[in-house]
Amino acid sequence: MQNKALVWKLVDEHRAEFCDLSDRVWGMPEICYTEYRSVAEHTAMLKQQGFRVTENVAGIPTAVMGETGEGGPIIAILGEYDALPGLSQESGVARPSPLPGNGHGHGCGHNLLGSAAMLAATALKEWLAETGMPGRVRYYGCPAEEGGAAKSFMARAGAFDGVDVAITWHPSGHHEVAKALSLANTRMDFAFTGRSSHAAASPHLGRSALDGVELMNVGVQFLREHVPQDSRIHYAMLDSGGIAPNVVQAKATVRYAIRSRDVHAMFDLNERVKRVAQGAALMTDTKVDISIMSAVSNLLGNRPLEEAMQRNFEALGTVPFDEADLAFAAEIQSTLSPEEIASDYRKAGVKPTNPKPLSDFIIPLDTHGETMIGSTDVGDVSWVLPTVQAHVPTMALGTPGHSWQLTAQGKMPAAHKGLTHVAKIMAATAIDVLTDKMLLAQVKKAHFEQTSETPYHCPIPEEVSPPLQPRPETL
Repeated sequence: MQNKALVWKLVDEHRAEFCDLSDRVWGMPEICYTEYRSVAEHTAMLKQQGFRVTENVAGIPTAVMGETGEGGPIIAILGEYDALPGLSQESGVARPSPLPGNGHGHGCGHNLLGSAAMLAATALKEWLAETGMPGRVRYYGCPAEEGGAAKSFMARAGAFDGVDVAITWHPSGHHEVAKALSLANTRMDFAFTGRSSHAAASPHLGRSALDGVELMNVGVQFLREHVPQDSRIHYAMLDSGGIAPNVVQAKATVRYAIRSRDVHAMFDLNERVKRVAQGAALMTDTKVDISIMSAVSNLLGNRPLEEAMQRNFEALGTVPFDEADLAFAAEIQSTLSPEEIASDYRKAGVKPTNPKPLSDFIIPLDTHGETMIGSTDVGDVSWVLPTVQAHVPTMALGTPGHSWQLTAQGKMPAAHKGLTHVAKIMAATAIDVLTDKMLLAQVKKAHFEQTSETPYHCPIPEEVSPPLQPRPETL
C-alpha cells in the first residue's frame, strides 16, 4: 500500500498540468487522423516530463510513444485525443450552444482519456525513479479511435510487440472495471459506377449508380432479419451522385459499418454484405468497387488484471465530487429523457436506490447489465497482449456518448476530478504488475489460454493503409 500512496501523491502533484493539457486538447477538436495539434501537445508534454519519445509510430504522423525506465516488465498506458464531427458545444452550458469553427467537438471525452493516461504514466515514471524498481512504462498516444482503427494498424505494424500489459480507460458515468465486451467492426466503402445520360430524353442509355446503392441498401435491410442478434449493420451515404435529378447518376458511394460479436462472425457477415452489393450491381448493370477503410477486433478480457484493477477501485473509493459538481450534473440531466437515464443504469446492471446525478458507487466486478455494446480498436491491442480498461465518471449519469451534453462537460471540474482519479487507478494497477511476479504470470497465462488456439490476425488486409489526412497547412 505504501507504493500506491506514493504514486497517488505523485498523480496529485502533476494534476494541474494534465488538466490543462486536457482543456487545451478540448479546445482544438480534431477528427480521424487530423490530430496534428493534439499530438503536438502530447509530444511536447512527454518531452517536458522527460520521456524518451518516438514520433510517427507505425508510420502514422499523429501517433506518438513515450518511454521511461529500464529493464523489468513493460507496461503500456494507452491514450487517445481524437474528437467527433458535429458535436461542437460551449463548455459548462446545459443547452445546445455550438462554438464557432469547424463544428467538431470532444463528444466522447478523448481529451480526458489521453491526458489521464499520460498523467498515470508520468506518476509511474517518477515512482520508478524514487523506488529504483526495474520496469518500463510507455505512453501510447493513439489517434483515430473514432472510425479510423489506428490501434489496429499499430498492432499490425508491431508497435505493441514486447509489451507485457496494456492499461487504459474511458470516460463514463460509472465507476467500474470495463466489461470486455465489444463488437468486431469493419468499415467498408461500396463505390458504384454506371453511365450517365439524360434522365428524360435517353433514360434507356443510362445505368444508375444511385439505383445500385439504393438496391444494396434494400437488400441489406432484408439481410438484417437473418443475422445473429448481436450483429449490427449501419450505413452512410458518401456520394449520392449529384444534385441534378435529370441526370442519371454515374457514380455513387455508400459506406457500411458491419459489426459482429467476434472477428470470425464479422468476416462471414462482411462476405454476405459484399454479395448483396454485387447483386445490386448485377440488377442495375453497374459495377461496384469494394474497399475496406478500417476494421477492429472484439475485446478479450483478462480476469487476473480485472481483479487487480477492481481491488484498486475499492482501495481508492469513488471520485470526490462536491455540491457544485452535482448541481451542474443535475442541469445536464434536465436535458435528458427519463429513458436515457434509466438506460444508463440498465447497461451497468445496477438499480438506483438513492440516485444522484453523479455516481457515488463502485460496480462489482461480475455485475451483468443490458448488453448494448459498440466497437473499439482497443480490441486489437487486447489480442496482442493482456489488456484492462477502467470506466470512471466524468459526466452526469445518463449522458449519451457522442452527444453535445458530453462535450459540454468535458472541461468541467467534475471531469478533472475523474481524470485524476482514474490516473491513480491505472498507476496503482501498473504497480501491481510491476511488483507482483505471480500476478504477471497469471495475467500472461490467462492471455495465452485465450489466444493459443486462435492467435491474433489483424482484420485489416495487409494492402490497406491508414487513411491518413494531410496537415491543415497543406490544404
